[in-house]
Amino acid sequence: MTDSDSRRDSDVPDFAGRPNGPGAVRALGEFALRVEDLPAMRAFYRDVVGLGDPIGDFETVTFFGLGESYGGHEAVFVLFDRTEADGYSGIDQKKTTIDHFAFSIDADDFDAEVERLRSHGLELDFAYHEWVEWRSLYFSDPEGNRVELVCYDAEGMEKNERFD
Repeated sequence: MTDSDSRRDSDVPDFAGRPNGPGAVRALGEFALRVEDLPAMRAFYRDVVGLGDPIGDFETVTFFGLGESYGGHEAVFVLFDRTEADGYSGIDQKKTTIDHFAFSIDADDFDAEVERLRSHGLELDFAYHEWVEWRSLYFSDPEGNRVELVCYDAEGMEKNERFD
């Protein structure tokens, strides 16, 4: 049974019902990923994922801007090279707590993104999350992290059938 199957019978989530009182989280501000090959990962996220040029690029850390998050804060995706830190023992994808992370794209760009990512030799997986009408494609980065590109698309299930 998939996530979609288990939630089909439940109500669509009430995104407007999120907490909004003092101290409530308003939006994602930053997602930071530990990497072992910063130059390769920087190039992958810049050129293959399509995040463009970093907004901050330093010896052991690269910041990609994702647009305004909340209250003037820029949402960022960050790559940290911790390989020289005391006690560093490496990254084990079998033991990571990250399942995957997603970047939103425009529904009109979905098919073009499929072709562009395939031209980079990536193996793609597709999903449609019926409970929220999200169309997704998944692939792995050079260090084995699962990346999702996702968009709202009420007709995405039928569209994805072309790629299955």
